[in-house]
Amino acid sequence: MAASATASRPLAGAYVPLPLPARGQPSRVALLPRAPPAVQGLTLDRPAQLSVRARGRSVRCLAGLSPDMRATLDKVVGSNKVVLFMKGTKDFPQCGFSHTVVQILRSLDVPFETLDVLANEALRQGLKEYSSWPTFPQLYIDGEFFGGCDITVDCRVDEHAAPSEHLLV
Repeated sequence: MAASATASRPLAGAYVPLPLPARGQPSRVALLPRAPPAVQGLTLDRPAQLSVRARGRSVRCLAGLSPDMRATLDKVVGSNKVVLFMKGTKDFPQCGFSHTVVQILRSLDVPFETLDVLANEALRQGLKEYSSWPTFPQLYIDGEFFGGCDITVDCRVDEHAAPSEHLLV
């Protein structure tokens, strides 16, 4: 009998949630809707020629970007076929996501250039506005923003095409 009486009472020091008083739903702050970035992918127009189905770049974010920084970034992304803005260098990545993208590009024998965003805070902030993408790494192909680590990995393991077709240069 003592065992059943003990079982119905909470243990000493145990947290027992109490019912909340009846009150309305907490007021929520209305947030602007965030549309996910348009899906993009790489296609081969001809053998060994790569094109990007580009998504439109957000004009609202470019308004805060200085003309000098925009011109510099246009020049950098346009000067090489594949450019990776990452944390660290391709030989010494400082971030697991950057390391993953480097390994994917290396496994496909893709020649690429890298820039370390940790070495220049203005570059890092400018790129976030330039691409409308808040995280790194950022991969650019043929002067167009392709995506970050998750998009690169998704293209690498896409079942509809051989992996080498996605990032073949």
